[in-house]
Amino acid sequence: MARRENPEINAGSMADIAFLLLIFFLVTTTMNVDSGVSKKLAEKPPVDYVPPKIKMKNIFEISINRNNELFVDGEVMELKDLKEAAVKFVDNGGGIGNPINGEEKGKECDYCGGDKDPESSDHPNKAIISVESDRLTEYGVYVTVQDELLSAFAELRNKLCQKKYNMSFPELEGKFIDSGRKDEALKAKVKFIKQSYPQIITDLDPQN
Repeated sequence: MARRENPEINAGSMADIAFLLLIFFLVTTTMNVDSGVSKKLAEKPPVDYVPPKIKMKNIFEISINRNNELFVDGEVMELKDLKEAAVKFVDNGGGIGNPINGEEKGKECDYCGGDKDPESSDHPNKAIISVESDRLTEYGVYVTVQDELLSAFAELRNKLCQKKYNMSFPELEGKFIDSGRKDEALKAKVKFIKQSYPQIITDLDPQN
């Protein structure tokens, strides 16, 4: 009796199938990519722009060294105290502000609740917060500092918005967005709050 041979399975196409599956997964798989810190950059000034002279008392100098230690105007400060110090500086109202909306000259801050210290910032629209870090500063510490500063501005805006319009600033912005950004009265209110406490935060190049 003749011996029956088992039929061979043609595996030639298996490599093609595996290759197609590999391409499929490469195309459809998503990967998490670090996007960095979202921040709106300032507009490029005109060619003939002459920067104004800035008084040192209107600059809130923050420095973070390679050991993640925080210095404010040359003095050591705990991170937990940064927000309060920033609020006090921005809201000081110790002088005359920059002209806005076509004004011929600036005015005193009639909504500031600060100490009006003549040695501190003149007006919220003159108050500049300068942040300098070291190249070895931990990324998390830098982000936390930025969060504290933004939280300080949020507190000041909310306080003024509550006083003027009986609502928080996020509520006001939410109503404006819900209107499709077409409600001119809400737009004017949002603009007023932002102009009252503009977020003027500058980042200096990290030090080696």
